[in-house]
Amino acid sequence: MWQEMNKPKMATEKGASRVLMLLGQLERLNEEPKVSDTDATRQITGKILHIIQTQEKTRKEVMSKGSSGMDVILSTLENTGDLQTTLNVLSILNELLTVGGGRRTGVFVSKGGTAILLQLLVSSSKDPLNEELMLHIHTLLFKVGPKDDITSSSDRKFGVKARLNGALNVTVNQAKHNLQNHKLLLPCLQVLRVYSGNLVNAVSLGKSGALELMFEIIGPFSKKSTTLLKVALDTLAALLKSKMNARWAVDRGYIPTLLAIYQDWHRNDTRHRHMIIRKSILGCIKNLTNIKLGRKAFIDANGMRILYNTSTECLPVRTLDPLVNTSSLIMRKCFPKNRLPLPTIKSVYQYPLPRILAGGPVAQLYSLPPGVDDVVDESDENEATEVDTENDTENEDDETGHKTQNDDIETDINKLRPRQMQSRPFDELRVYERFCLEFTQYFKDNDFQSPGSVMPPSSFDPNRHHPLIIPTTQNRRPKNIQPPRSNDSPLELDSISISKTLEGKPNPDLACSLGQLVLDGDVSVNGESGDGPQEESGDQAVIEVPDTAALLPLHDPDLYLEMVKGTRSVPAYTEVAYPDYFGHVALNLREPILERAYGVQRTKIFQDIERLIHPSDILDRVVYDLDNQSCPILDNGESLKFNSKFESGNLRKAIQIRKFEYDLILNSDINSNHYHQWFYFEVGNMRPGVRYRFNIINCEKSNSQFNYGMQVLMYSVQEAINGSPQWVRTGSDICYYKNHFSRSSIAAGGQKGKSYFSMTFTVTFQQKDDVCYFAYHYPYTYSTLKMHLQKLSGLCTSEIYYRQDELCETLGGNSCPLLTITAMPESSSNEHISQFRSRPVVFLSSRVHPGETNSSWVMKGSLEFLMSSSPQAQSLRESYIFKIIPMLNPDGVINGNHRCSLSGEDLNRQWQNPNAELHPTIYHAKSLLQYLRATGRTPLVFCDYHGHSRKKNVFMYGCSVKETVWQTNVNTSNCDLHEDLGYRTLPKLLSQMAPAFSLSSCSFVVERSKEATARVVVWREIGVQRSYTMESTLCGCDQGKYKGLQIGTRELEEMGAQFCVGLLRLRRFTTPLELHNHNSHLLDMENDLKDPRSIPNITSPTTYVLEEDEPAFLEEVDYSAESNDENDPDFEPDLQDNRVLPDPSSDSELSRQDSLT
Repeated sequence: MWQEMNKPKMATEKGASRVLMLLGQLERLNEEPKVSDTDATRQITGKILHIIQTQEKTRKEVMSKGSSGMDVILSTLENTGDLQTTLNVLSILNELLTVGGGRRTGVFVSKGGTAILLQLLVSSSKDPLNEELMLHIHTLLFKVGPKDDITSSSDRKFGVKARLNGALNVTVNQAKHNLQNHKLLLPCLQVLRVYSGNLVNAVSLGKSGALELMFEIIGPFSKKSTTLLKVALDTLAALLKSKMNARWAVDRGYIPTLLAIYQDWHRNDTRHRHMIIRKSILGCIKNLTNIKLGRKAFIDANGMRILYNTSTECLPVRTLDPLVNTSSLIMRKCFPKNRLPLPTIKSVYQYPLPRILAGGPVAQLYSLPPGVDDVVDESDENEATEVDTENDTENEDDETGHKTQNDDIETDINKLRPRQMQSRPFDELRVYERFCLEFTQYFKDNDFQSPGSVMPPSSFDPNRHHPLIIPTTQNRRPKNIQPPRSNDSPLELDSISISKTLEGKPNPDLACSLGQLVLDGDVSVNGESGDGPQEESGDQAVIEVPDTAALLPLHDPDLYLEMVKGTRSVPAYTEVAYPDYFGHVALNLREPILERAYGVQRTKIFQDIERLIHPSDILDRVVYDLDNQSCPILDNGESLKFNSKFESGNLRKAIQIRKFEYDLILNSDINSNHYHQWFYFEVGNMRPGVRYRFNIINCEKSNSQFNYGMQVLMYSVQEAINGSPQWVRTGSDICYYKNHFSRSSIAAGGQKGKSYFSMTFTVTFQQKDDVCYFAYHYPYTYSTLKMHLQKLSGLCTSEIYYRQDELCETLGGNSCPLLTITAMPESSSNEHISQFRSRPVVFLSSRVHPGETNSSWVMKGSLEFLMSSSPQAQSLRESYIFKIIPMLNPDGVINGNHRCSLSGEDLNRQWQNPNAELHPTIYHAKSLLQYLRATGRTPLVFCDYHGHSRKKNVFMYGCSVKETVWQTNVNTSNCDLHEDLGYRTLPKLLSQMAPAFSLSSCSFVVERSKEATARVVVWREIGVQRSYTMESTLCGCDQGKYKGLQIGTRELEEMGAQFCVGLLRLRRFTTPLELHNHNSHLLDMENDLKDPRSIPNITSPTTYVLEEDEPAFLEEVDYSAESNDENDPDFEPDLQDNRVLPDPSSDSELSRQDSLT
């Protein structure tokens, strides 16, 4: 019994040893070949084949490590002249490479097997045809050649070897002569498909007649030979990736042929069993439309309508989504490129600069001849940027991407080391002593009897005063942005009395009265009667509004209007937006990240395509236009009314496309022709219960958090009147995708073939006669800041040292406030004064980018905490002297810019060499920092608050020599990288206490492209080790307490307060009394950093490359063909999750309160 059970195993072992013995005999025959040995070689190879076919273990034995079996087999194949021996060896190789093909194929390739096969193919073609031989050779070549999913085992140089050995024409001729012999034709076509993966080969094959051959094979619907047809179509698609082949096919009219074939398969494949063949046909059409000539032929052949109709019929069947997606991609590509419907892509507004730097962006912008700033580029030179984002192109991108992965990371150690640069002469810096009076001030007894607040004189200038309007879209009449004439003037704010409800409670009578006054148009706030003549300008109108001041301690509508009067804007705004006037009360409800509906992007794209297919359905009616001040305001009751002529407003043009659909165009930053992202506008005359679609059609970034659950913000005036003055997240069917509007290379940094992107959302209004506002994020205007600062000063007590200075005046004539906040000394004794002056400095700034309004809300949270009466706040004030610039770019904020100041430049790229005239806020902020360093008061912490448009959570970017070098291939000893790891302390503390903060998203890498930012310059030139950019999401959080929720002003302000608490805890690690704990903490940090699992890895080639940290959708989303080339100035490298870091959502950490006593 035992012998019977082990008999198969023993037989296998015997067979394995026998095959090795036979290989040994074969090796000896190869070494001493004789003519008489032919029969012996034939017999031995036949026996080896039989054993390998019947016993799997023998295959493993032959291919095992250290075995010379593959060498012997290939040597026999190369040297034998016997046909039967050749067939035996080819059969052996086929068996060996069929199972476990990955590693075995790699061994075959490494032994030179590909070249031997190709040489055999060419030599055999000179002899009379042997079908079995050709079948074996082509079958093996197909197994060895690379497929679409390139693996390390396949021969990546297969195409080059085939061309150099002259194998291309051999295979083409074999296919031509065997059109009816499908057994041999199929492997020939498979090998031609592999050949065609090389672009040079594709061109050569096209010249050899491979294209005509493929069109002979493919044809209308048939249930026969579907495998052969699929391979022929895939081969044709690969050949058509060559522009030369594509032009040949288009010239011979093959696009209409392919469309007809596709329609036939679509009609007859009723059970959808041949979806892959239908997709392969679309693949051929897709490659033909990569050239301009192909797109034109597709349009002429009515391709848009054909694919639209077939795709519409496929929509109900989920399994046909690949057909719908590919059809959508083709139609979008062939949709005629248009320029934006604007007279110029330059901003509507221009601001004369005191000087224009030669070669700068403004000089280039205004040196262009008229009419050439937005030219649609359809030349074939840009075709490479218009290819799709299918997997067949991503492999090549990945292969080249690894070579340039760290190109933007600084590798020069000397440049990485912080250097104490020779700043301006101290005599020049002495002027900044006036911003540091606390260091020289001698406090007298009477200073402790009153609040230690120093306030600047009022910024209100009667000469700047213009009549202001609280706007309404109802009965709006066209008017210029210049101050109204006396005979058509609105009511001035001084003549408006405001009645408020108490305690913020809604008053039904008040809501009804205000609804009639403002919204129904019976009496407008402009002083006009709906039916009667215009009121005299001296009459007084009474506007009753909710008392938001009772709900918002820092908001006062009366004070806000006073602040607006002193705000200078380029368009000379005369209107005030309701939300800024009423104020915003943070929602108590949590707003979850929107779950994306499957197919929403596809639906929107098909609706866009319908514009071309059904042009008669398109209204194309301009309803709002800043370029045309005389644009008629339609009052037909069928169109929405728009407005953005107020502080921070941005909407340039609105076009009614369909009855309930509007295309919206944003204005460029002033003195610029791009930067379109921030929007803030008013809508009126809506119908309740109707779904309105809004499309912002000139977005520039290649992706957005709108694709990952972010919603727009809406403010309803009716809801505010009823007691809910709140910005709320709204909108459904939200998506962000590339559209058919072409970006000029002038506006795209010289890159050709770029397109704009659409951000689309749908809103259903609930209130009748409402006025609603939409914004990219929670607005925070410059006038709001001034109001908040004045209200904050009222919170000052005798314990608080608070001083507000004017750092400088901006280009637009607005004041840039500088705050100094600390605790008053305990007394005027020398000891207490000395302790007061020895406090370390913390320097905070915010809002250098106007569109990042979330940074102002974070700053508001920090300021309120600093001015509060809590013991923690007092301990913090006693620990530090705070220098705060809450708004570095007032002009950009006022005028609705997204990124730039009036100079047309990104101020956060000017820190290396700021110009006092063009970049005054940066110039004086840097000079103040230089003064602090020169006087021995280099800040302990510098933090610039920002917002991030493509990532979730709140996180920090810092500067580290070690972590930068770790991301490169630079070889450096540990002694060369010695640095204090204290830069990680504050982020780690924040991750333990702030629920929105994510340590795993932080990066401390220094990039070349960021060398002129505040973070890097302050670290490198001022010598601040803890120099940070703190980025707050515009969307929401994907970790911690707020996971799955969109972020609101409450959470942003909380982050600002938690940052202050983090500074309080940081003080423990920077005082001599806590030196021991500080050292042990740094030791822990060092151990964390040395753990390779905790070292963040850069996943994107450069900081300009978008690598989303989001999961893929079930729906295939084609964001852009240009994602890997997008030049994104605010994008930082994404980091992989760092699992060894502490959980930032630890509730126990959040509940602990620190207080220094």
